[in-house]
Amino acid sequence: MKKILVINSSPRDGRSRSRKLANTFVEIWKKQAPDTSITYRDLASTNVPHVSETWIAAAFRLENDRTETEIEALKLSKELISELKEADVIVLAAPMYNWTITSSLKAYIDQVLRVNETWKLNTEDLSNPYIGLLKNKTLFLLTSRGAQGYEKGEYNEHMNFQTPYLKMVFNIIGITDIQEITVDGEVYGPEAIELAIEKSNAKVTSLIERYFYSH
Repeated sequence: MKKILVINSSPRDGRSRSRKLANTFVEIWKKQAPDTSITYRDLASTNVPHVSETWIAAAFRLENDRTETEIEALKLSKELISELKEADVIVLAAPMYNWTITSSLKAYIDQVLRVNETWKLNTEDLSNPYIGLLKNKTLFLLTSRGAQGYEKGEYNEHMNFQTPYLKMVFNIIGITDIQEITVDGEVYGPEAIELAIEKSNAKVTSLIERYFYSH
């Protein structure tokens, strides 16, 4: 039985396009595999703290050498990393905020990118310094944007600090099978967003079918 981790990062609830896309993903997936185990992590309702000096000291110290304060500082980080390690499929719903990601998602990334937990240093090749430790996982990256034209080769590509960054982050921790679905264009009116939703939902269906065919 596959295990899915769904991560929502939008501060909006019912009006969030990325959340709706994640819900659609789960609905379509369950039609293929109704017994799938699904874990949800909502970054809007989870207090994900910024890393602190104590956190940094603890992360670079051997586990048995950490103080009680340091263990407590890494408690949430350990929980979030455990969720990633246990999942076969990760569904990340990420809206574009100011041409990048939400602050809660950035805080989450800082919590899960930990040396010798999700990556280790490659001392033998300085041109490829990171070795990812999370293997055999697929990431479905569900993004939403108010405007359009942010894809490779399009007119707003130079302002897209969202998907290139997220892909790099997950590549570094070992996840290279990344499938992207985007719903965008809400600022252009109801017709534009309805068309975008229709296209994104169709792509979700196609990618899920392809996943089950190849796995």
